[in-house]
Amino acid sequence: MKRAFDFTVSLVGLILLSPVFVMAAALVKLTSQGPVFFCQERVGRNFQPFRIMKFRTMVVDAPQQGGQLTAGRDPRITTIGRLLRATKIDELPQLINVLKGEMSFVGPRPEVPKYVDQFRTDYSELLRVRPGITDIASLKYRHESDLLGASDDPEATYLEVILPDKIALGKQYIRRQSLALDLKLMCMTVLRMAG
Repeated sequence: MKRAFDFTVSLVGLILLSPVFVMAAALVKLTSQGPVFFCQERVGRNFQPFRIMKFRTMVVDAPQQGGQLTAGRDPRITTIGRLLRATKIDELPQLINVLKGEMSFVGPRPEVPKYVDQFRTDYSELLRVRPGITDIASLKYRHESDLLGASDDPEATYLEVILPDKIALGKQYIRRQSLALDLKLMCMTVLRMAG
């Protein structure tokens, strides 16, 4: 039932939000060099790798310039990228990942292989379900970049504080998951985006 819901809502969402997609794509293309989309390998259900899609918000060679974490007012973020990140419009292409069955609307956020490998036992539990666009941790850490920006060692803060908490919240979601909880988290996510 969850997969049918994800497929139907993502398809409708892609159709209804197509004007936003066109406008965001045009802004990315017109204001910086490089592709419209940023695709990055993440680890999905049953440890299957997939490429998550987002509108590109950083300079083309951002990973080579400063790693995979984005902290504070990262200079690699483009002017339009800041707007897309603040409004979460950069996340909309993940509807394509949901449509393809790589992700769900609600589920633990997908992580890069580097971090999954460091917490493999925990991810053996988390990756029994499809990763999601939103979850409890996404709401709690909506301003994760600011938290990392305030740290003297963003990588250590992420690995020692934020990621373990995200994993714990992901396990909590899996124990409690239901359609009612999914709808509640989706509504809370939309309200946070609008607020």
